[in-house]
Amino acid sequence: MSLQETVLMQLRDLILSGEFAPGQRLAEQQLAERLGASRTPVRAALVTLEQEGLVEANDTGKYLVRQFTAQEVTDAIAVRGHLEGMAARLVAEHGVSRQLQGGLQACLDEGDRLLADSPLTIESYAAYAAMNDRFHALILEACGNRALQRAVALNDKLPFAPASAMLPMQGTVALDRDWMLYAHRQHHMLFDALRRGEGARAQALGVEHTEVAQMNMRLALERRAESERFMPGMRLVVG
Repeated sequence: MSLQETVLMQLRDLILSGEFAPGQRLAEQQLAERLGASRTPVRAALVTLEQEGLVEANDTGKYLVRQFTAQEVTDAIAVRGHLEGMAARLVAEHGVSRQLQGGLQACLDEGDRLLADSPLTIESYAAYAAMNDRFHALILEACGNRALQRAVALNDKLPFAPASAMLPMQGTVALDRDWMLYAHRQHHMLFDALRRGEGARAQALGVEHTEVAQMNMRLALERRAESERFMPGMRLVVG
């Protein structure tokens, strides 16, 4: 990556990990010193982050960390569901290649293995999150629609919108693990719909699949003190 891309990635990660409070001013010089860069790539990163919706400029042109309402977060999760549902429909209609089938099956097998343990460990959750991201990425990559892929990539830059963003909250109570098992069962059903070429069913499953993330967001808001320990970025969400 170029220096500018590296600074952008680092600054985005700092914001999403809750390093800055909502409304906090992001001073170019201080950020440059913290990231070991000049002010030029920092300024460019702030412009990009404003376009993505993570920061906003005030009346004097200074950049501030945005705060998000719970509705904005749930809307972003819903958008991801519809976009990924469309991707799943396209894959089902195009046909599943042997390579894609093998990749998805490997994800399902790994998820089955990880979820067989009870209780799950922190390492198990981390491994499941990586598998979950891989499963979703394989379908998105295979859909062949670059505009759709760009739309998902942009939406995923918003807090808690990506596929595995809410997984750290799971496992804190027994009920959460049950939902995790349910979500992985949906992975199996989606894989079956893709192999059978059932586009409408695949699309519906893609949309429904995000309900687990929506449920986890509701739990995180209800248990805010606990959720902020696991996910400091929850500080960005108000209400």
